[in-house]
Amino acid sequence: MDLFKPKCKKTSTENYSVEILAVIIASLSSLTNGIFFSWPSPFILKISKDKENYDISEEEASKFAMLPFIFVMLSCPIFSRLGDIFGRKRILLLTAFVDLAVWILKAYGRNVFVFYFARILVGISDGIMFATLPAYLGEVSSPNVRGTWGNSMSVSFLTGELLVTVVGSYFNVWQTSYIFIPIPIVFFVFFSFLPESPYFYMMRGRYDDAKKSLQKLRQRDDVTADFLSLKADVDRQMSEEGTWKETLMIRSNRRALAAGIFLRISQVFGGAQAFVTFTQYIFNKSVGTISAETSSIIFISIGLLLSLFASFAGDWFGRRKAYIGSLFPCGLVLFFEAIYFFIHQEQPDIDISSYHWVPLFGMILYSIFSSYGINIMPTLMLGELFSASFRAKAMTVVLITTGTASFSANALFYFFSSNYGLYAPFLFFGFCNMVSTILCYFILPETKNRTLEEIQQLLKRTRPQRPEKKIEKLMDGSELF
Repeated sequence: MDLFKPKCKKTSTENYSVEILAVIIASLSSLTNGIFFSWPSPFILKISKDKENYDISEEEASKFAMLPFIFVMLSCPIFSRLGDIFGRKRILLLTAFVDLAVWILKAYGRNVFVFYFARILVGISDGIMFATLPAYLGEVSSPNVRGTWGNSMSVSFLTGELLVTVVGSYFNVWQTSYIFIPIPIVFFVFFSFLPESPYFYMMRGRYDDAKKSLQKLRQRDDVTADFLSLKADVDRQMSEEGTWKETLMIRSNRRALAAGIFLRISQVFGGAQAFVTFTQYIFNKSVGTISAETSSIIFISIGLLLSLFASFAGDWFGRRKAYIGSLFPCGLVLFFEAIYFFIHQEQPDIDISSYHWVPLFGMILYSIFSSYGINIMPTLMLGELFSASFRAKAMTVVLITTGTASFSANALFYFFSSNYGLYAPFLFFGFCNMVSTILCYFILPETKNRTLEEIQQLLKRTRPQRPEKKIEKLMDGSELF
């Protein structure tokens, strides 16, 4: 039985229900990714202190946060290419099996090398998800849906961070593993019923399948205009396919790749990942008026709550303005946090006992300002920037860059905080945010309310053809072949 059989009655009213459902269910894969990402936050200290069940030091446990990024870099080129061969949907479904294996290893692991292997599998799962999910979300959703629901992946990711922070505060490693095992199973079952990306079918020359996919996503039988427009877009983009040298000779590809790399590097070195990975570590090392567990829950809960409404900022102000408006205040907040931690550590004669609320308050402000920019814009825009012919190559480069940057950022955070104090990583990430604020204006294009093809034309610095005019030409056959 096809759960997404198109309605027989033709209607002029657009029905986005299946597109929205596809975006939400597909984003469930990033829920487990968010759980994996924040898992070290409660468990680095918990495992290193539990000498009864584990003989693992804090330094050994700190590598739990770094290992996945190495294998994101190694796996993403493989799965990015496989996504173009077998489809985004089939490859994304593989994450369910990898995630199950991770939870089983963590539930029964007692040796540090078992946990290392589990974290390696986390990196492989992340590589699959980041190589296929942004492409799938961008290709199955119309501009209106992408603008409003494009942050579903980020919301799901933040939900995972909150869940593991809460659960990890009250349960041990094996109990937490059993609690989260059902999530990849639920994802696999529901995602199996969703349609494949029509872009993928077009790329493989499977036009009947592409039309059926469009009918399911649009919920109408007559998708001729959409089909012809999509065919022309994909044919033009695929005509640019070639070697690395040939594809990078195209201006739009170079600009898109530069924007994609900048988005991920500015996000990572803006502190977004390190602060989530080491949330409880930060609050444990600082003197606060609230416990580290409660402070972590408050910090991540606010980020999740705000992210539910954050996509509207991108639609109201535009992607680039929202990102600039996020980077700059985040940098200021981190500078103030660095000043507090410097005084607390290096100036013991100064009495700051009445200011112990500053670490939590500063992290809350960071969560507010990052919610509508740093947290969501990179993921949203990576599904919009790349042409069909260049997407696999570009995502490979972006993901390798992301893995390298994430590994470096986490390693630098632990190195700076261990050798100099908490003020050092906050100062470093604050400076990075200020630099990114300036670069953002020159590197990022504005993709608000544009189709994927219009974005490609924008990157070429040519005026996008109005969609209704292009469809008229397609309908009369003048641009079909």
